[in-house]
Amino acid sequence: MDLRKKIRNIPDFPKPGIMFRDITPLLACPDSFREAIKQIADQYRGRKIDAIAAAEARGFIFAAPLALELNASFVPVRKPGKLPFDTQAFHYELEYGVDTLEIHTDAFQEGEQVLLVDDLLATGGTMNACVKLIEQAGAEVVGCAFAIELSFLNGREILAPHECFSLLTYDGED
Repeated sequence: MDLRKKIRNIPDFPKPGIMFRDITPLLACPDSFREAIKQIADQYRGRKIDAIAAAEARGFIFAAPLALELNASFVPVRKPGKLPFDTQAFHYELEYGVDTLEIHTDAFQEGEQVLLVDDLLATGGTMNACVKLIEQAGAEVVGCAFAIELSFLNGREILAPHECFSLLTYDGED
């Protein structure tokens, strides 16, 4: 199944010069969505993965069914004030300021193997913050998985040496 046909290209969104890769057609087709989850899961079957973690909100779309498929727990990584229990935070810099991500303090046991998931890899800043937060919690990141990668933004470089897997890659030309 060619999942690329289920990605809608929207020029000049959210601003001129940006080609937005819209995943909603893929999500609207149960066969395509199921296939996307299967293909990501196939990359990690047979490996020790205790938990799947994802930052809100689009990462949740892929991470929750992937956690079920790989028989792992799902851990939401959220913005401040969204989690009801005790949290630990990681603050990171953005181009114009700082942001914060949080997890529950009991989200992981020491040494747990965690796969991080998101819908899109662009510059890698948010995923790198997730990596740092997971490691700060005492767990180990076994990889970072994405539905789409914008390779021309070099997000993999900031995530090195962690393994990255993407279902679909766009080099900026297509």
